[in-house]
Amino acid sequence: MSVNLATMLREGTKKSHTMAENVGFVKCFLKGVVEKKSYRKLVANLYFVYSAMEEEMEKLQDHPVVSKIYFPELNRKQSLEQDLYFYYGSNWREEVTLSEAGKAYVERIQQVADSQPELLVAHSYTRYLGDLSGGQILKKISQRAMNLADGQGTAFYEFEDITDEKAFKNEYRQRMNELPIDQKTAERIVDEANAAFGMNMNMFKELEGNLIKAIGQMLFNTLTRRRVSGSTELATAEQ
Repeated sequence: MSVNLATMLREGTKKSHTMAENVGFVKCFLKGVVEKKSYRKLVANLYFVYSAMEEEMEKLQDHPVVSKIYFPELNRKQSLEQDLYFYYGSNWREEVTLSEAGKAYVERIQQVADSQPELLVAHSYTRYLGDLSGGQILKKISQRAMNLADGQGTAFYEFEDITDEKAFKNEYRQRMNELPIDQKTAERIVDEANAAFGMNMNMFKELEGNLIKAIGQMLFNTLTRRRVSGSTELATAEQ
């Protein structure tokens, strides 16, 4: 039995998608306010999340459901390694750690892979289709906000093995609609996708404190420079 899972996921996660876009860290990001230390922590978390998801999907590549949406060309682990090298240096493996929210996300991926592999469809959909849909926009925002040269720190957004992203997304959605699942399983996948959005939001929220501190420091520095400049101008005028 096949169901229109692609439409179910799109409609069933609209609220979660809107909520994710309204998390403080994401709102700042979309407005071009990106603090490098916070961003690199997000990259580190994503490295662990994608490593777990891609490891489990590779193990399950012959599973009747997972096999249908298993596309190695989507893998992000290697590109995230390149970005971590850029942000942390050659010893990045000793530098990066998994946050509490990231740990919960990884554990959930491993749990469903072990007990309900079909739910990996939800995690794949939530991350990969989001990456493909907004990747180039987020790449440009990152480059402008952090003054990055092309190819520096943004490998995550590059899908070199996918030449036509729109066509690929259409194929991916078609594959989802052809999955050998029933209505109840499809509903569980939608529920899991909403949970995945929640886990992503929790990772974003962890970074808000650091971002607020960074913005406050930038404002303080700007005001201090203005005051110093103003004092200098006043002293010069009085001479």
